[in-house]
Amino acid sequence: MPKEIIISGPHKGFEDIKEVDENAVEFWTARRLFPLLGYSRWETFDDVIMRAARTALNSGQIVGDHFRQLTKMVDLGSGGRRAVKDWKLDRYACYLIAQNGDSRISQIAVAQTYFAVQTRRQEIFDKLPEEEKRLFVREEVSNENKKLFRTAKEAGVSHFGLFNDAGYKGLYGIPLREIEAKKGIKKGELLDRAGASELAANLFRITQTDDRLELTASGVMLLRRELII
Repeated sequence: MPKEIIISGPHKGFEDIKEVDENAVEFWTARRLFPLLGYSRWETFDDVIMRAARTALNSGQIVGDHFRQLTKMVDLGSGGRRAVKDWKLDRYACYLIAQNGDSRISQIAVAQTYFAVQTRRQEIFDKLPEEEKRLFVREEVSNENKKLFRTAKEAGVSHFGLFNDAGYKGLYGIPLREIEAKKGIKKGELLDRAGASELAANLFRITQTDDRLELTASGVMLLRRELII
């Protein structure tokens, strides 16, 4: 396998907010991304996104393949909720945003490096034989699983066996032991025997669960602080 490019240091923030969709494609949402790029006003950052989208169009790209507009609900201080604009951005979109950002902001240079490396990493992955792709995704699943269990612990989950089985039920519709029985595999072999597509589905399941649990953990911590105060 070609040598893997490891992301560390100041780039870690971009890794922390990265998400994976149902097709195992990495993406970032603009609302979570713009503070990391040194912007304090959403309107200013939205203008940068539009410039980046025009760059993609001028390069002959289908803009919707890289920049997808979303609407999300946010809580208001009054207790109500309102819809706000957001974007689902793939790696290429984020790279163009960094290139179109304010070069005087130090975080922009960091982002340019990070997303250039990420793009190169994807190029390497696309050239791998199918079995090496499977091994690559398997490692991603392993890493995300570790992160998920840390998040689960912070969110107050104590019965990890039941928690883990619930995740498999959500994806496969049956408990893990039944999945193993139907596949004719030994206990604990499911992810090691799964193909790249099945692993990608599990990766999506894990990252989505982790994202929801992080919100739960944040809510619990906030409640604890309020009770202390």
